[in-house]
Amino acid sequence: MSAPKKALRHSLTVTTAALASLALLSPAALAAPSPSTSPSATPPASTSVVGGARLAKPGTQVDLAGGAPVLPKDLTARSWIVADAESGDVLAAHNAHWRLAPASTLKMLFADTLLPKWPKTTKRKVEVSDLAGIGSGSSLVGVKEDETYTVHDLWLGVFLMSGNDAVHVLSAMNGGVEKTVEDMNAHAEELQALDTTAVSPDGYDMPGQVSSAYDLTLFARSGLQKKDFREYASTVRAKFPGETKKDKKGKTTREPFEIQNTNRLLRGDYDVEVYPGIAGVKNGNTTNAGATFTGVAERDGRVLLVTVMNPAKDEHNEVYKETARLFDWGFAAAGKTRPVGELVGPRSATGASPSAEASGEAGGTGKGAAGTGPVAGAQAGTGAGGVGVAAGITAGVLVLLAGGAFLVNRKWPLPDLVRRRTRP
Repeated sequence: MSAPKKALRHSLTVTTAALASLALLSPAALAAPSPSTSPSATPPASTSVVGGARLAKPGTQVDLAGGAPVLPKDLTARSWIVADAESGDVLAAHNAHWRLAPASTLKMLFADTLLPKWPKTTKRKVEVSDLAGIGSGSSLVGVKEDETYTVHDLWLGVFLMSGNDAVHVLSAMNGGVEKTVEDMNAHAEELQALDTTAVSPDGYDMPGQVSSAYDLTLFARSGLQKKDFREYASTVRAKFPGETKKDKKGKTTREPFEIQNTNRLLRGDYDVEVYPGIAGVKNGNTTNAGATFTGVAERDGRVLLVTVMNPAKDEHNEVYKETARLFDWGFAAAGKTRPVGELVGPRSATGASPSAEASGEAGGTGKGAAGTGPVAGAQAGTGAGGVGVAAGITAGVLVLLAGGAFLVNRKWPLPDLVRRRTRP
């Protein structure tokens, strides 16, 4: 029997078994136990079985084949996951479904939910009520009341500076914080992210607000289907509109100022180098959550997603250092591990993968996934678009070998993930 046929037969067997076991479970049984927001809490004995029974177990799950490198020894995160972004295979995980405070990584769900609602050029004059309810000590991009911003400006503030002020303005445009949280929770359910309960749209610590490494990875994978999401997530620096000022002669000016992405694997820092092939996605840090991060990177045509939540090691940028080590392991282990689970597709997915034209901007279009060539070598954007750093990938790397909604959901090629851009 040929290798492709063997792989297909194996996939069908796994799929049938998984569907049979899931059919016996009620929705309540799929959900995780009560949330845990204390950094010192221990993982529950069992969690959600979404993505596979092994992911429900506490501790590290990995299945090394011959020649596979061992996992890094110095991982201290309470929860982490390494997954193939396109096939959905989970290569290794540690407490993948442990429900923990997510911090600003929850903004990936916020963006994936709201990005398609308005064109980039839509303008909003900020009202006092737009900025009400922002938590004390929140990260801000510098949105000012009575100033006008485009949706493009506001999304740059969300992705680069993790600006809770920008989140609240966009939430106001969507009908308010309560409506936005409802939309986010509905979208999380559609993505089968059953560990997640959003209470605030910005990820600010709130009672009962939780997610998991598994769910955050689902949000990143879904968001990366949108062209705008990919571009914002890979932008290193950009210009953000400043405050309008009037001189003594009555002349008004509004000078922009530079903002930089707080993702250290994308921007670099004194103790962290830019990770080769990095393309985003989102970082966070709060009292309850500690440091959290989800990243996507490409190497030799393979795209990996890594999520790390709350490293116990108290060192500067530790969450990025552990993420980098997991990326290194994942790329080295490619083809040398057996999956311990999978990233499931959305509930509504049928016999076709999500549209390659998905843009994230109303009325916008992205480049098609199927049949397109590599995007490596595309030139950098300038001005408000910022400059991203990442490796381009050939869209449509994975070819679907069989029909059936479940198998199609697992194969989710990433169209035009990011353009290769030069650093300034």
